[in-house]
Amino acid sequence: MLLKADVIAKQLREPDNKKDPLVVCPEPDLNDLGKTGAASLDLRLGSWFQVFRQTRVPYLDVYKQESEVPSEMQLTKRIYVPFGDPFVLHPKAFVLAVTLEWIRLPASIAGYVVGRSSWGRHGLIIATATGVQPGFTGCLTLELTNVGEIPITIKPGTTICQIFLHQVQVANPALVDTSQFVGHRQPTVQGILLDPIARKLAETPF
Repeated sequence: MLLKADVIAKQLREPDNKKDPLVVCPEPDLNDLGKTGAASLDLRLGSWFQVFRQTRVPYLDVYKQESEVPSEMQLTKRIYVPFGDPFVLHPKAFVLAVTLEWIRLPASIAGYVVGRSSWGRHGLIIATATGVQPGFTGCLTLELTNVGEIPITIKPGTTICQIFLHQVQVANPALVDTSQFVGHRQPTVQGILLDPIARKLAETPF
């Protein structure tokens, strides 16, 4: 069941389970949120960006041994943009950003993030249907691409995307998201994890 904004505001104000609450920090104006009639929560752009370097690596091969795969520091550089300053996203450029808000989802709520259509119509695309698992904590990493023909200026603090929250059935509240993306406050690339079957199939000639 998708949660409307007034229900989200109620959960932020008085969570059903105080030992496992929904948390958004900084907290939105709960009075305004409860009156919107929307079924989502707006999120703002944070100050950290991760830009991919022009590298001498001809291509990224994640099937190599972990020691042979370029590290995050080799592939990217991290940039801090203060409030009030712009970040210019050039045509065809791809960068990682982060939400201003730090989020904690309880075991009974999951979500997905979509970009705002007003930005999309100007060429700024955010990774669509980015799933946020129950129990996630941290700032959300955003994948930004300018598919337009002119540079776009974006500033930290701008409303950039929205998160839709929905309830999930909980059989075991202790089972929550423990992925590599939990707990981050800055954008991160992380490695592409291959399960044993995928690795065997990639290495086995047919």
